[in-house]
Amino acid sequence: MSLLALSLAALIGLSLGLLGGGGSTLAVPILVYVGGMDAKPAIATSLLVVGTTSFIGAIRHWRHANVELRTAILFGLISMAGSYAGGRLASHLSDTFQLVLFAVVMLVVAVSMFRSGTGERPSTRLPLVALAAATVGVLTGIAGVGGGFLIVPALVLFAGVPMARAIGTSLVVIAMNSAAGFAAYSGTVRLDWVYTALFTGLAIAGVLVGSSLARTFSPILLKRVFATFLIGVATFMLVHAAL
Repeated sequence: MSLLALSLAALIGLSLGLLGGGGSTLAVPILVYVGGMDAKPAIATSLLVVGTTSFIGAIRHWRHANVELRTAILFGLISMAGSYAGGRLASHLSDTFQLVLFAVVMLVVAVSMFRSGTGERPSTRLPLVALAAATVGVLTGIAGVGGGFLIVPALVLFAGVPMARAIGTSLVVIAMNSAAGFAAYSGTVRLDWVYTALFTGLAIAGVLVGSSLARTFSPILLKRVFATFLIGVATFMLVHAAL
């Protein structure tokens, strides 16, 4: 396995700690195009790495009172059901379809990041929360997208969670989603456990740094820089799939 992919693992945790998302949008391309994995093992590995890293990051945010646990559990339980279903469905889909879907989701996320601000809306709209949670879950299972950049806006706009707490709350949901998605892949793919453990350890180091720095940088600037990066990666994946 690629040493370069291992060296990039910390970026996954850094993104999760700073923005409450972006871990899987980095993990799958790194594992496939740098680490040389096939799509399904890469997605399964991504779910394990991002889930574990998000859990550690959520604990860090919890200590700073930036997690709304009841909301996270409600959103997470609905999303877990979708994630497990998506993971089971993925065994019937081609690797190319999964990677193209992943790239399309990356583009949608990038656009949403450019458009999103930090405004808060206090109203809670449960039907929209449930729909968003189910959608994120299915995408997590099929494409390995943890959904942080979908979860954070949904928590702010539909569940009335303040932006500062939406990041930490999102990490709890991502951890729950990833666990359900990984369970669906369990037994259907073979993983390199030593490499996965090293990759996860470096990602955890990144999330600890990112969580500490989360209040230092402008979230809007970070989102726009990261969105530009996502557009570049998604374009590369789509061109690669077309060749």
